[in-house]
Amino acid sequence: MALESSADDTCVAIVDHKKHIFSNVVIKQHAIHRQYGGIHPSVAIRAHQENMPHAIRKALCEANMKMPNIDGIAFTRGPGMGGCLSVSMNAAKALAAAHEKPIIGVHHMQGHALTPQLTNGDEMDGYPFLTLLISGGHTMIALVRSATVFKIMASTVDIAIGNAFDKAARLLGVVPDPGKGYGHALEAFCRTGDEAGEPAHLPTAGRPTFAPLSYSIPNPHQPSQFSYAGLTSAVQRALRDDTVDKQGIARAFQNAAFAQLIHKLNNAIQECQRDGVSIQAVVVSGGVASNLTLRQRLRETAFVGVNGKPPPRFIFPPPELCTDNAAMIAWASMHRFLQHDFDDYSIQPLATWDLESIGAQNEGALSTT
Repeated sequence: MALESSADDTCVAIVDHKKHIFSNVVIKQHAIHRQYGGIHPSVAIRAHQENMPHAIRKALCEANMKMPNIDGIAFTRGPGMGGCLSVSMNAAKALAAAHEKPIIGVHHMQGHALTPQLTNGDEMDGYPFLTLLISGGHTMIALVRSATVFKIMASTVDIAIGNAFDKAARLLGVVPDPGKGYGHALEAFCRTGDEAGEPAHLPTAGRPTFAPLSYSIPNPHQPSQFSYAGLTSAVQRALRDDTVDKQGIARAFQNAAFAQLIHKLNNAIQECQRDGVSIQAVVVSGGVASNLTLRQRLRETAFVGVNGKPPPRFIFPPPELCTDNAAMIAWASMHRFLQHDFDDYSIQPLATWDLESIGAQNEGALSTT
């Protein structure tokens, strides 16, 4: 069993070492945070506390299991919001102590990176591979050499791409459907109407016109740096004229956001090839990876290899397992459970946690930064 509560989703799943997902419960909090324009920490903590017992009970019922059927309990140790992380950690500790089960704390981004091993079968045929981790809290490219050995090749210097999508959607006045987030709403807004085949920078017939959203790729000669704060500012500036075509701005924003991802990812692929690292695949995971427009764009892009080397193929988890879930946490813990490499009940959450450090012993007090 695995528990996840690093942000605003309360998640519980039951998975075995044969990659069978017996249950995968996700209780979202989008509706209660909408009035705050983002995740309100104390509200999120209370919601997790209310939802976690129900999620555990539901996961066991859907799997037709009881606690004696569970061999161990994993939980998201970090990174994330400290108080939110504590909810799943404390629940995991209590269950484990009461039923004499071992526990393991898991790095959230490790869970995202390894998800295709659980869901994509024969597509994942070993290490190393590149992972593009894109979510509301992270924009990162990492080289994955094993389940615990990561090298960060690029990361954001300001806000994450998912955060930028949320901000842009709110600026544009896009209202999410119940149970969905702002990023999903913005993608749907871009895809509605007569967008097929029409460049995003052109005005739609019969609608107000606007100057193209001017935004070049930031730090083009710094392949290790993503930056998305300027793009949301560009949207804000474009909206000063209330006669503009909001859908056109949304499409231009999305195009610019993805162009930066593709540019920096191509740099990372070329760097690996120059260093003689034979990449098996590029895994695209995290909440933004559920964007179908991005998936299409990545598949269609002519990535340029080095010395004639072909670029690696792309692997995407199912959209429902791109956003936060506990199945990925269960799978990321599996190699340690099989090796009987357990954590002590005194383990504490880590609000900040370097992905490159997870192969080492990383005990310590709760980080509050």
